[in-house]
Amino acid sequence: VQLQASGGGLVQAGDSLRLSCAASGRTFTNYVVAWFRQAPGKEREFVAALRRSQSYTYYADSVKGRFTISRDSAKNTVYLQMNSLKPEDTAVYYCAADMSTILSNVRNVRGYNYWGQGTEVTVSS
Repeated sequence: VQLQASGGGLVQAGDSLRLSCAASGRTFTNYVVAWFRQAPGKEREFVAALRRSQSYTYYADSVKGRFTISRDSAKNTVYLQMNSLKPEDTAVYYCAADMSTILSNVRNVRGYNYWGQGTEVTVSS
C-alpha cells in the first residue's frame, strides 16, 4: 500500500488543521493506521492510531482531547483533525499503516511497515 499525507501548513496557536492520509494500491479498511510526528532534533513520536473500526482509537496524552483520528473507507483515507494547535505541535507529521500491527505496538514506530512521505505543520505563537 502507498500512503500520501497532505494538509500541513503554517497556522497560529489555537487554529485547526486537518491532515489527510490517502492510501492507494490496496484497501485501507483492515489496516491499523497511525499518525506520528517528528520535530527537529527529536525522535519520531506517536500521535494517534485507529484500529479496525473507529471504536478503537489511541492518542498520545499530549494531543488527547484536541486531535481526532478518523477513517473514510469510501475514500480510502484517514484523517487527523487537529484543533487548538500549540507551538509544540510543530513537526513533520507522518502517516503509517500495517495489517499486522499488534496491540502492544500500536504506539511504536516499529509496528508499521508502510509510511507516507510526511507533511509539515508549523504552529506560530
